[in-house]
Amino acid sequence: MSKAKAPRRVAENEALAVGTTIRGSAQKLNLVAALIRGKKAEEAMNILSFSKRAMAKDAQKVLASAIANAENNHDLDVDALVVAEASVGKSITMKRFATRGRGKSTRILKPFSRLRIVVREAEEA
Repeated sequence: MSKAKAPRRVAENEALAVGTTIRGSAQKLNLVAALIRGKKAEEAMNILSFSKRAMAKDAQKVLASAIANAENNHDLDVDALVVAEASVGKSITMKRFATRGRGKSTRILKPFSRLRIVVREAEEA
């Protein structure tokens, strides 16, 4: 009498990885994610490794995790993987205060983002 197994969130020929707390705004991370959408996994890793944007390093870790999940957990062919989806959303926001002149203070918001990468095994044409 155990609980039923949770259904897969992606198709049988797909693998998923999520980075839940990536430091930086979702808008900046989305610029990096746009670079790799629809690209082959190997090409996407090269793009991220040579990108000058700071968020690219975190995106590269999530993509590497998705590729490893595809290879080890779902037995997919690594050479045929394509970035099917790279979606970005807001995560938590740390609130901090900075002191200002005349005894005042201002609020500083330090946002975190969430990156969801789905890689799919492409069919040979």
